[in-house]
Amino acid sequence: MKICVVGLGYVGLPLAIQFAQSNIGVVGLDTDEKKVELIRKGQTYIKHIPSETIAKMIESKRLSASCDFENVKEADAVIICVPTPLTKNREPDISYVIETGRSIAPHLPKGTLVVLESTTYPGTTDEDLREVLETGSGMIAGRDFHLAFSPEREDPGNPGSSFELVPKVVGGYTPACLEKAIAIYSRAVTKLVPVSSCRVAEATKLLENIFRSVNIAMVNELKIVYAAMGIDVWEVINAAKTKPFGFMPFYPGPGLGGHCIPIDPFYLTWKAREFEKHTRFIELAGEVNTAMPDYVINRVGEALNARRKPLMGSKILILGLAYKPNVDDDRESPSYRLLDKLRERGANVAYHDPYVPVIRPTREHAHWAGTESVRWDRDTIASFDAAVIATAHAAVNYKELAEWAECIVDTRNAMAGLNVPNGKVWKA
Repeated sequence: MKICVVGLGYVGLPLAIQFAQSNIGVVGLDTDEKKVELIRKGQTYIKHIPSETIAKMIESKRLSASCDFENVKEADAVIICVPTPLTKNREPDISYVIETGRSIAPHLPKGTLVVLESTTYPGTTDEDLREVLETGSGMIAGRDFHLAFSPEREDPGNPGSSFELVPKVVGGYTPACLEKAIAIYSRAVTKLVPVSSCRVAEATKLLENIFRSVNIAMVNELKIVYAAMGIDVWEVINAAKTKPFGFMPFYPGPGLGGHCIPIDPFYLTWKAREFEKHTRFIELAGEVNTAMPDYVINRVGEALNARRKPLMGSKILILGLAYKPNVDDDRESPSYRLLDKLRERGANVAYHDPYVPVIRPTREHAHWAGTESVRWDRDTIASFDAAVIATAHAAVNYKELAEWAECIVDTRNAMAGLNVPNGKVWKA
């Protein structure tokens, strides 16, 4: 069996490695020549994936990488793991999916399975992608080739999350397509969850992420309300989660980050309009989460005012650029919004992140490209008027931060339990 995985990012590369470790030949396809070259050399570009793992698969010849889509000609399955961002108008951008389909179609062998794993709105697989594949290949989905959707369930930074053990939802365009997809994925995943269609599988992924978005918005809103009452929301959550039934803890922060939760709910919001339905709950959650950086900045201003310092002209350090702890993934990170908004208000801003030493070029934050993480030492940290904990990396020494920093604005409860002088730490 031979599989092509298209898109070697945070989803595609782990997937390719898992299949290779399951004794299946995998060709990773990507338009980024730098990624392809690094994989060929057995080197990683994602923190939680060791170079040794990649090198071992390359040496075994079960994994290879290429920019040439002609490799699809020899594939039993092609799995698409490309970005599905939002446009500037916050509408779905499935251009990467469509372009990938166009690149695959001319080389698609009869009987091959094509699976989309990129999160998207219901109908993308069996309408948009199917049309592109059928037009480019001259074949019919469900008759000449198989088509399916299986949403990714990556949890980077969680050592307890194993790709092999996370149940895999699979939906086929036809029953035969589903059967083919189950046969492929069962080689690498322990438990499969078959559903009746591609659209059900697409909707399942959206539900998972909307669930998180709405509940995070709720605790973010409660954080503001409880703070006004003099109540620590973190203490409330810790007490509430002792209930053994009917409660699941979610935690507040400076906003949403990552490539899923800030984006995916709006895919359903956009699609719902086609059916003249309005997703008020989802949109309200988006408004609450999007407003959190402003709340944090207001707290920074209050903390500085207490020291008789204005926000304009002050030096502010953002601690943590990645969107979640212990990873190097900075996609959609609220830290960027904090940097932008603080600079707009006249502050001198910098960041420290042990996993993001230099900001990489992106479409959304091109103006920060090349900016380097400041050093972690007493003189550097003490030179800032305030440090804002945006991401609580375990690699950061918060005892040193408590000793060195003049003022700390903590959005992640990272300073809890530390002996810090009164008035130095402000929760946000």
